[in-house]
Amino acid sequence: MATIKFTTKDIYEQDFKIGFRGYDQDEVNDFLDQIMKDYDAYEAIIKELKGEITRLKAQAVNAPKAAVPVTDNTETLRTERSSSATNFDILRRLNRLEKEVFGKQIAQD
Repeated sequence: MATIKFTTKDIYEQDFKIGFRGYDQDEVNDFLDQIMKDYDAYEAIIKELKGEITRLKAQAVNAPKAAVPVTDNTETLRTERSSSATNFDILRRLNRLEKEVFGKQIAQD
């Protein structure tokens, strides 16, 4: 899992050296202020989602075990298989066609 390297305080306290033809300091500070706002928003979202995860885990532990309904997926599988077989056939035909067309063009050059 990725770790957080900077806090909003780190961003706020960051100073940059000013060079001869450096960046406009006010523009950099404005941009860093926007980054800090986004960072705070991300932290709030993460905190909210962690709370929701905790709540849902507790709810799952306390919930009675319900029977999982068994659905008939055979029709879906047949449709997917015939569709993928059809796609495979189309790709194979295209491959043969390309070999015929481009193979003859290469031989003519």
